[in-house]
Amino acid sequence: MTIDRDLIFDLFARYGALIDSARYEQWLGLFAAECRYQVMPSENSRQGLPAALIYCDSRAMLEDRLLALCQANKYNIHTDRHLIGLPRIIGAEGTRVVVEASFAVFQTDAEGGSQLFATGLYHDALVMTDGQLKIADKFVLLDTFAVPHLLASPL
Repeated sequence: MTIDRDLIFDLFARYGALIDSARYEQWLGLFAAECRYQVMPSENSRQGLPAALIYCDSRAMLEDRLLALCQANKYNIHTDRHLIGLPRIIGAEGTRVVVEASFAVFQTDAEGGSQLFATGLYHDALVMTDGQLKIADKFVLLDTFAVPHLLASPL
C-alpha cells in the first residue's frame, strides 16, 4: 500500500497536538474502529515478556482509558508536550503501512515545573479508512520501565 508521506506526517503531528491540548475525543478519532494501543517498557520487549504497562485491544478499552484519565487528572494536574520525530516508513503488511518515530514527552505541573516524562519509539500500523489515515496498532516502546509519575495521559 502506498500512502503519501504528508498524510503520515500530519497524522503524527495531530496525534501529539490533540493529547497536548487535552482533546481526547478527537485523539480517539485518530484510531481505526478495530485498534490496539499498548505501552511497553523496552526491558520487557528485549526479554520477550508480553506484559505491557497499558494494553487496550479495542476501541472500547481506549474509551474506558480516557474516562479513567479524566478522573485521574483531577489529582494529577499537568500539561503534556509531545515532541515527535519524523516518522520513518518501515514497510507494509497487507493493507497496513508500518511506521516508526522517536518521541519525548515533557510534563509541566501546576506550579510551572517542567520535566522529561518519557522517551521512546512509536511502532505503528496505519490503515486508510474512508479516505482518512487511521491508527490500527500503536505500540509505544518506552526507553525505560520507570516513569516519574502516574501514567495517565496517552503517550
